[in-house]
Amino acid sequence: MNIYNDSQQIATENLIVGKKVYGEKLIILNKNFKDKDIRDKDFKNENIEDLEKKIEYRVWNPKRSKLAAALLNGLKSVEINENSKILYLGASTGTTVSHISDIAKNGLIYAVEFSPTVMRKLVRLSKIRKNIAPILGNATKPKRYLNLLEEVDLVYCDVAQPNQAKLFMDNVNLFLKENFKAILMLKAKSIDVSLKPQKIFKEVEKELKSKGFKVIEKVKLEPYEKDHLCFVVEKNF
Repeated sequence: MNIYNDSQQIATENLIVGKKVYGEKLIILNKNFKDKDIRDKDFKNENIEDLEKKIEYRVWNPKRSKLAAALLNGLKSVEINENSKILYLGASTGTTVSHISDIAKNGLIYAVEFSPTVMRKLVRLSKIRKNIAPILGNATKPKRYLNLLEEVDLVYCDVAQPNQAKLFMDNVNLFLKENFKAILMLKAKSIDVSLKPQKIFKEVEKELKSKGFKVIEKVKLEPYEKDHLCFVVEKNF
């Protein structure tokens, strides 16, 4: 994955130079990565020759993005490249979507969101970032947006519902290419507040395996997110 990582923070190369999405810091780097200047302003008063030597990155906040939390905690089995096509379930206002947009700059992110209010913000983001395709839809009913997208290289699910494992599998079965991976950001408390998170994680893993999914990797999200587990799976078609 094309991200800047200095072990303390990660960042993605800004697809739209000078533009922030959620108030994140910008990092200006020389292309040899030796000089770093964290700043909260756009490129100003610099000639073209100087700009060509620099890259602007957006700091990826792990407290605002579960994928950033997983990457900082060692997630290794998922690869997103510049041409990747991704189905993102639970896109919200586009914080994580925007960083994936940086990485998959020539690809496409199908961003599914249920809330019309939130969708308006996502639509505004998509007008700036042309590789985001917002879909107002219910992730529990994927056949309703079946005609809006093609098969994808990655399914990413961050929908905090009691049936989140089922809706995840339903979407994977419909849209994921053969031999590609999918990510489930599981929130234990959304399934059952009366059970210990570890018990829920084990039950969901058992359910995934019983439905033909191979669990490739599991990553806890603490200290950034409590009672969450990131599952990376493949479907045994």
